[in-house]
Amino acid sequence: MSKCIPIDNFDACIFDFDGVLTDNAVYIDENGKESAKCSRADGLAFDVLRKIKQPIYILSTEKNAVVSSRAKKLQVPVIQGVDDKVLALSKLVKDKSYEWSKLLYIGNDLNDYQAMQLCGFSACPKDSHEKIKQIATFVLNTKGGKGVVRELTEEVLGLDFVEILY
Repeated sequence: MSKCIPIDNFDACIFDFDGVLTDNAVYIDENGKESAKCSRADGLAFDVLRKIKQPIYILSTEKNAVVSSRAKKLQVPVIQGVDDKVLALSKLVKDKSYEWSKLLYIGNDLNDYQAMQLCGFSACPKDSHEKIKQIATFVLNTKGGKGVVRELTEEVLGLDFVEILY
């Protein structure tokens, strides 16, 4: 992993959901109800980002109660049911007066490709699609759903959880 980039370099951090905050699997019960597995380590990382007042968002093509529920628990704004992530990001950039060069986008699959290319920085889990790994600023050592946000905040952004939280 290359050296840490100070969090002050970013206007916002945008996280894909499936494959980043989850292991990209979906569990479906006999009634058709979906569930997904997320890492509690990421929950603590989101606590740190909120504590330092770093704007963070979850951006997902899925319109799903699982995404909504996890975002609510994490207290992270969610933009979901998005067919075109570039269009959704463009609206966010315009509405919040963010600079593209100061966005950090974390994605894992081909539907993140164009959005990642527009942002100044990008990261992806270890088990991302090969084309995503080729364009990512940071390829993390963690697989999706196993603490991606935790590794990103500690190793790439260099945030000290103990110092920030306690």
